[in-house]
Amino acid sequence: MKGVGTDIGTIHFIGIGGIGMSGIAEVMHNLGYDVQGSDVAEGYVVEGLRAKGIRVMIGH
Repeated sequence: MKGVGTDIGTIHFIGIGGIGMSGIAEVMHNLGYDVQGSDVAEGYVVEGLRAKGIRVMIGH
């Protein structure tokens, strides 16, 4: 994200376990942003995000 510093605080994604949101969250995390999110259920995508160090809470 050009022009947006990584010091903007935590970015929270609702529905982070979905294929679209998880991809965006992973890119933002890789760019150095503090990323977290929530989803309604556990799953392989959520597990993968957690393995990368992204905080995921279950429940909206």
